[in-house]
Amino acid sequence: MFIFAFITYRIIMICFPNAKINLGLNIVAKRPDGYHNIETIFYPINLCDSLEIVPAQSKKRTFNQTGLQIEGNPSDNLVMKAYQMLEEKYPLPELDVYLLKKIPFGAGLGGGSSDAAFMLKLLNNFAKLNLTKKELEEISGKLGADCAFFIQNKPVFASGIGNIFETIDISLKGYYLSLVKPHIHISTQEAYAAVKPSYPIDSLKNIIQKPIMEWKNCMINDFESGIFLKYPEIQMIKEKLYDLGAEYASMSGSGSSVFGIFKSPIQKNIFNNADSFLIPL
Repeated sequence: MFIFAFITYRIIMICFPNAKINLGLNIVAKRPDGYHNIETIFYPINLCDSLEIVPAQSKKRTFNQTGLQIEGNPSDNLVMKAYQMLEEKYPLPELDVYLLKKIPFGAGLGGGSSDAAFMLKLLNNFAKLNLTKKELEEISGKLGADCAFFIQNKPVFASGIGNIFETIDISLKGYYLSLVKPHIHISTQEAYAAVKPSYPIDSLKNIIQKPIMEWKNCMINDFESGIFLKYPEIQMIKEKLYDLGAEYASMSGSGSSVFGIFKSPIQKNIFNNADSFLIPL
């Protein structure tokens, strides 16, 4: 969603980049280029950052980030990389960029990728570039494997490196998501180091058609086995979500966040040394 506002003759444009979860994740093969082919289902959730752009007051662009602290050079933030990538081909104004970070990072939730994709969409609208969704997907794919998902931002079966999409018919409306982010950061390199690629016995496209209470026995995240050995506290979170009555629970992406899908809301703050979110689906 994008919001235009005019305040004392200044144009302000704001959007709310959302997170995603992975319903199942199979690492099927290692590629010659060093990447891995995967199969997963991306599902958008209503946990959002806030991203705002306004014409630069000093005639020179600035990047201003609040909320969760992000380490590193601001120019390396994917939001600014998206800005820089788009201006290589199209004329863009100098802007002041404001990012309020609420989606935990290092969590397997795609927060940085979402910020970048929404920045592309924001600039496309703001500068009236008239780029199609397909064109935006191609550009965003150069920023990160799952960036392109957030352009259309709807449930998909993803393959390749997470950039080839097939629309799927799935809705979790009416359920509640308990999302738990322990104070553990897992790098993508660390997560892949413990994985042995293999093709799944059954496709996620078939599994997702089964009743949700059956997913526990057939839908897996290949990252979990290696991560759980190194960080047993993450496995304990998953087990506790099932003890609390989750229909299905899993680590999202390469972790470290874990989610449980419930028929009714549960208490939010029940995990020590972790941040918890209760999100209607």
